[in-house]
Amino acid sequence: MASFAKIGLNNKVIEVLSVHNNELKDSNGIEQEVNGIDFLTKLTGWAIWKQTSYNNNFRKNHAGIGFTYDEDRDAFISPKPYNSWILNETTCQWEAPVIQPELTREQIDNKSYYSWNEETTTCDLNE
Repeated sequence: MASFAKIGLNNKVIEVLSVHNNELKDSNGIEQEVNGIDFLTKLTGWAIWKQTSYNNNFRKNHAGIGFTYDEDRDAFISPKPYNSWILNETTCQWEAPVIQPELTREQIDNKSYYSWNEETTTCDLNE
């Protein structure tokens, strides 16, 4: 199955649908994104679709509702989780401005974890 993101206003993803791979094949049996787009356009009447990949083989990240399709980067970008976070230009994923410390074995065994504190822009240990 191939996945396609329906692109709405301001390049926001408003729906993600799966299409059988046979719908993408051209006359030579090669999958073509445009064939999936044509299929979905005829099916739904909506013309703006972009193929997305569960294993992130292309367009950086699998699209989800609320993601943005960035044409310049040809990538799907999730909503920014915190104002202080920075977009990694290589992965197109949001990253904290500081590196999260490593958990010790004891902390892992005690099910401790770090959570982001936007007020202090630090990772807080939750034990």
